[in-house]
Amino acid sequence: MLRIGLTGGIASGKTAVSDMFAAQGVPVIDTDRIARDLVQPGMPALEEIRRRFGDAVIAADGSLDRGELRKLVFENEQNRKAVEGILHPGIRLETIARSKTAGGPYQIIVVPLLVESALKSFMDRIVVVDCDPQTQLQRLLSRDRDNAEQARRMIAAQASREERLAIASDVIDNDGALADTRRQVEELHRRFLQLAKVG
Repeated sequence: MLRIGLTGGIASGKTAVSDMFAAQGVPVIDTDRIARDLVQPGMPALEEIRRRFGDAVIAADGSLDRGELRKLVFENEQNRKAVEGILHPGIRLETIARSKTAGGPYQIIVVPLLVESALKSFMDRIVVVDCDPQTQLQRLLSRDRDNAEQARRMIAAQASREERLAIASDVIDNDGALADTRRQVEELHRRFLQLAKVG
């Protein structure tokens, strides 16, 4: 089974790209979705987060208040590391478990923080979705309506563009039109099918 790690900075277009691979019939495992599953009401990880940060990060319906947690995480390095310590071991185990049952000629495994993740060694290849830092900032501001200072902190808290590109087997340039991105995905899809056959 050929496992392709897909990564990129926040607001670089990872979801659009993974949706394009999914449209080709490729199994996609998204660690952000796994993280959301792990913090559903009643799950141990949510209780750990509540113990660490208090009820301020819990919404009225008992679910995680993501906006509140995001503020705490991106304003303080220790908070970020604490949340990663709670979530990352479970994300890694669940990702590997889902990969074993997902099938397909190859799999796309979306890991936003792949540079820093133990899952890096689980991948056969790494695709980086790349865009200009200014484009990234504009997309983040339009998507989350955060103020520019918080958006810059969120970008700075992740691995740098250079660090991501250094681990890339393949790069998708997502600065242009969606049609350009789709063409690059289709080219990679054909290449990965060939590599899966050879393997």
